[in-house]
Amino acid sequence: MTLFKLQPGTTPLLVNVPHSGTVLPEAIAARMTPLARTLPDTDWYVDRLYDFATAMGAGMLVASHSRYVVDLNRPPDDAALYNTRTTGLVPVETFDGEALYRPGQAPDADEIAERRDRYWAPVHDALAAELARLRAQHGYAILLDAHSIRGEVPALFDGVLADLNLGSHGGRSAAPGLVDLSMDVFRQSASHTAVLDGRFKGGYNTRHYGQPGQGIHALQMEMPQRLYMSEAPPAWEDARAAGVVPLLRQWLQALLDWRPEE
Repeated sequence: MTLFKLQPGTTPLLVNVPHSGTVLPEAIAARMTPLARTLPDTDWYVDRLYDFATAMGAGMLVASHSRYVVDLNRPPDDAALYNTRTTGLVPVETFDGEALYRPGQAPDADEIAERRDRYWAPVHDALAAELARLRAQHGYAILLDAHSIRGEVPALFDGVLADLNLGSHGGRSAAPGLVDLSMDVFRQSASHTAVLDGRFKGGYNTRHYGQPGQGIHALQMEMPQRLYMSEAPPAWEDARAAGVVPLLRQWLQALLDWRPEE
């Protein structure tokens, strides 16, 4: 069972894609609703959106399984990360509040623990090890946790999501200079809106791994899927993607050019 694909890079930057996976084990799928089996809350094609990054020397870690199996951006103890509504380590509802499992088929505490050990822990072991390798090799590491979501999800946020939603855990997960240069890149774009630490401040990965004082900087990027695909039904669109990929490439180059202060 392959839980992830890791392509090590030659630079301090690692792009992590925890939610684009679509693998759903049959033993789990058989208990789920027809809607759930369509995986509506997937971060569709985010790995494809950032596939240019490896040619720039960045590493990439892409999880294979659906976030409905286990959410790799939630803490292992399933502690709440937000004051607003969200889904847990092993979701039982869609973002819209619809049940994922048929009546009486939702996972119990033992199954949640088993999924954490089987699906969550190995991916995080690999992620932590790769960040440690990059820090040892370069003196620091940068984690970009890459996400996307439907542009309108009333149960999670009001209105329409901005184009580029950068999360830095309130400036605690990365050096100020790294956050500032990121926002500078985004503000230079006349065709895209950008927000820092708005509705998406960074999930577990950003908060846990982002330890600037220890040489690991983490940022989360949440993007509305309308920027690169059609949302219903989910389908990649080259023309839309071509409108945002150059900006992402410019941003990643800025991250690669950045150096921590001595």
